[in-house]
This record gives sequence, C-alpha cells and structure tokens, in this order.
Amino acid sequence: MIQIKRVYEINEPSDGIRILVDRLWPRGISKEKANLDFWMKDVAPSSSLRKWFNHEESKFSEFKKAYESELAQDEAKQECLEKIMALSHQKKVTLVYGAKHPSINHAVVLLDFIQTHFQTDR
Repeated sequence: MIQIKRVYEINEPSDGIRILVDRLWPRGISKEKANLDFWMKDVAPSSSLRKWFNHEESKFSEFKKAYESELAQDEAKQECLEKIMALSHQKKVTLVYGAKHPSINHAVVLLDFIQTHFQTDR
C-alpha cells in the first residue's frame, strides 16, 4: 500500500517506509522530526515546472499533465518509481511532501500516477 502524508503531520509507525518526494527540504523541520527512510529528489517535478506551478490552483490541471509527462518519460523519475514499487511490496510506503494544500500538490499527482500505471493496493 502507498499513501501520501504531509511532512508536518505526526509520523506514526503505521506510516511504514517514509519517503520525502520533494526536490527541496521542507522549511522548519529537522531531519529527526521528519523521520525519513529515503529522500527521492529525482521523482519530484523539475525545478522549472515547480517554479512555474507555484502551487497556484488555477494552474493545477496543466501542472498535472506536465508532471505526468515527466514521470512517464524521465529516466531518473522512472528509477524512483521502480524503487517505490519495490519497497511497497515489502511494507507500507508513505510518500511525504511539504506543500500546504492537501489536494493541490505534486504528491497527489504522483500517487495517482503510481496507482494508474502500476498494480497497487488502493
């Protein structure tokens, strides 16, 4: 099983393997408090796409399409996706992100992409 969770939420043993999927380290949180197993910067949107999107709700639909294209075509992102899937076969995986909005962020797109393109428990 794979789920998403904001890095600022309390981490719990039920999170399983915690993977930060942001390109930048979340503001105001220590490595100890984040309690991460992995930091997969390469699966995050490209810097240019992230900067263009700027978490603006009006751009989310276009951002989603562009990020899905990156996920499908970028070799480094594909390697991260394969590792996430391999880990999810061992234990529950929580993809951790720093964005404020719970449904307008790249982790939502990433989880949807994984669930659509890979065999996963939803």
